[in-house]
Amino acid sequence: MLTLKLAYRNILRQRRRSLLTAFSMAGGYMLFVFSMSLLEGSWSNVVDIFTLDHTGHIQIHKDDYAKRAKIHKTIEDPKAIESTLKNQAAVTGWAPRVYSAALAYGGSKTAPAKIFGIDPTLEPTVTRILKKVSEGEYFSSQPNPDGYFPAMIGRGLANTLKLGVGDEIVLISSGADGSIANDIFSITAIIGNTTSFDRLGVFLPISAAQEFLAMGGDVHEYALLARNKHDNEQLAADLQKLLPGLTVSPWQQIEATFYRTMQSDKQGNYFTMALIVFIVFIGVLNTVLMSVLERTREFGVLKSIGCRPSELIKLIFIETVMLASISITAGLALILPVIIWFTEVGIKLDISVDMGGVVFDTMKGEFSAYVIFMPMGFMLLTAALISLPPGLRAARILPRVALGSH
Repeated sequence: MLTLKLAYRNILRQRRRSLLTAFSMAGGYMLFVFSMSLLEGSWSNVVDIFTLDHTGHIQIHKDDYAKRAKIHKTIEDPKAIESTLKNQAAVTGWAPRVYSAALAYGGSKTAPAKIFGIDPTLEPTVTRILKKVSEGEYFSSQPNPDGYFPAMIGRGLANTLKLGVGDEIVLISSGADGSIANDIFSITAIIGNTTSFDRLGVFLPISAAQEFLAMGGDVHEYALLARNKHDNEQLAADLQKLLPGLTVSPWQQIEATFYRTMQSDKQGNYFTMALIVFIVFIGVLNTVLMSVLERTREFGVLKSIGCRPSELIKLIFIETVMLASISITAGLALILPVIIWFTEVGIKLDISVDMGGVVFDTMKGEFSAYVIFMPMGFMLLTAALISLPPGLRAARILPRVALGSH
């Protein structure tokens, strides 16, 4: 208790110096937190683009379908999977899908295409497909009066074949049974833009795609949406135990290259932010060393009356960490409203960014315990470390030399 009182008194002794030091540490903490919020928020936005655009948080396949897609690698009992998923509170949505390469014909032109068989009702519970409809209307599972099933096609394919809403498109593909599949579909909507992953896609109701590809009731994939996107890897591991005959993969495995790039970028930014904080604390170190030099006589008196060197190290340690704690608390009080506003409202971009048909026009941060407390812990640890050199210097002061120098 006495050490705390001494530390507090010493901080107040040089108020101007302590205030300037506190300002620099508070500013460093605020910059660290804001940068963390911006970094985590930006990457979280990009992850949402990947996962909510198509991937989902988790995917379920037969064997290694995700790496080597073959039309015959199907999930043969979808109802059993859906029965399992219904009992998982951590899963908020799922959507079955089928895929196939195809040749598309429209007007007088042909082009390669990829068939996406999706459930018109379940797909919007996992992805933002409704927001990607740029022309026309989202489809249903019902054929039109002419008996043609509806189709939504990518913007790139529409431009290549010069097709629009209301036109018909012919698809030719290989059925799961080895037969040649060909049929006519009626275009009800144009999806995405010319840069989105599905720019050459043809979306069909899953029942129509299964019939077209002679797949019966089989599907190639289930895409899942997790209640907490940060827990998707653990959820995938739990589901894998419940579905031993299938492969359950989190998006971090599905988009492994992107995930490694994201982690590398984060680590680089963390290093930069840590370097900035370190530079701030170099100034703090100089301040504490100056304080020790000015208090040489005081430390000499303390040692002459029996104060142990370890107690002087402890005193400098408490002074530095106390000043850092006060600074961080003040910085937190100032930056917290900014982070909340940045997370909820964000900064309006001058130029909107079109990511695969989903438009982002606001930059937002992230507000989480990690964003607040990771910088706090790092700065307190740094403060503790930089207190050691001044503390050791104070501990080595000889009472005879200290008292004889004044």
